[in-house]
Amino acid sequence: MLDLNFIRQHPDQVRAALVALNTDAPLEDILRLDQQRREILKEVEILRQERNAGSKIIGQFMREGKKAEAEAQKQHMSDLGDKIQQLDETLRQVETDLHDKQLYMPNLPHESVPVGPDESHNVEVRRWGDPPKFDFQPLPHWDIGTNLDIIDFERGTKMSGTRFYVFKGLGATLHRALYNWFLDTAIHENGYTEIYPPFMVRQQAMVGAAHLPKFRDNMYYDTEEDYWFIGTAEVPLTNMFADEILEADQLPMKYIAHTPCFRREKMSAGRDVRGIKRVHQFEKVEMYHYTLPEDSYSHLTEIVGHAEKLCQRLGLAYRVIEICTGDLGFAAAKKYDVEAWVPGENGQGEWMEISSCSNVLDFQARRANLRFRRERGAKPEFIHTLNGSGLPPGRVMIAILENYQQADGSVLIPEVLRPYVGKAEIKK
Repeated sequence: MLDLNFIRQHPDQVRAALVALNTDAPLEDILRLDQQRREILKEVEILRQERNAGSKIIGQFMREGKKAEAEAQKQHMSDLGDKIQQLDETLRQVETDLHDKQLYMPNLPHESVPVGPDESHNVEVRRWGDPPKFDFQPLPHWDIGTNLDIIDFERGTKMSGTRFYVFKGLGATLHRALYNWFLDTAIHENGYTEIYPPFMVRQQAMVGAAHLPKFRDNMYYDTEEDYWFIGTAEVPLTNMFADEILEADQLPMKYIAHTPCFRREKMSAGRDVRGIKRVHQFEKVEMYHYTLPEDSYSHLTEIVGHAEKLCQRLGLAYRVIEICTGDLGFAAAKKYDVEAWVPGENGQGEWMEISSCSNVLDFQARRANLRFRRERGAKPEFIHTLNGSGLPPGRVMIAILENYQQADGSVLIPEVLRPYVGKAEIKK
């Protein structure tokens, strides 16, 4: 959520940012409701002052024996009370409407973010590694997985419908090996604390993480209970300290969580319908940082570096992309994607996102009321939060199957994963 004072004081800057983001938001409604709210507050304050002064006059009339005047003043005070009550009710409705509109206002991009209307204006920052060269036509992961009998699309669809699948045998083992290795690396090498969070949360947790109300149509929820199925561990990790005030010496805090994720994928209808790239149920290891405001951009560099290091140790060629304004999304002020090369896609290969790392500044903290105090007695300030995929094992499986495939149909296991898998290759 944006600071309402900032919106009020810099409306032209906010308008320009919305144009750069290539998005619509109810800015004019927010400005109108904010003005209406302040006018009502001013009117109520004047009426309350008049009522307080009038109460003293009643006492004076009573002491002077002016009963008729006192009764008339009492009626006037009653009328003032009714008017104040009506204004209070109007104020509550205006404040509710104002808050609801604010929830649809996206974060503003950092001044360093490239300006562009869509993903075609994203900027490549760097590359690492060379895509493999084959003396045969590389297959896409759905053919590799089917041929090796480690991914069963037919039975996944039979049980649950399209965009579902079953990992079998060494497919399931490789998937498990990936998230265990991701977690172990984060905990033992990068200083993260592992969290096992709920996979269902209350509506307010989704609002706090900036997933509701904007992305309601892409979520699964229980219609009988206030339970929303998470689309990423970012949601519970954001809300662990909701409505709390931390001390500055507790920051930074770095958490890692492996969870299932549930998304309707309505926004990607018709895209990547084959394979396991865009599915309704998947798993992800999520990195999440709570930081002091002045440190958040150094932590963004750190999170991206952690994702890159995993790709390097897996031997996957990748590139880092700085996301432009039109592709930035709702909550991020600045974002980088890490994209791995997958040679079997589309018959010619493509770059596929396997990590998205964002600094959202105090955007989520304002919604979830996440604050810290620099010293005893100091005014609480909003924490900055960051998130990044570290990594999604399903998508990394795509990259491994396609990059490590062999002419005989087998797939080599990256060396770092062999102690977790117990084998050096997957073959028929």
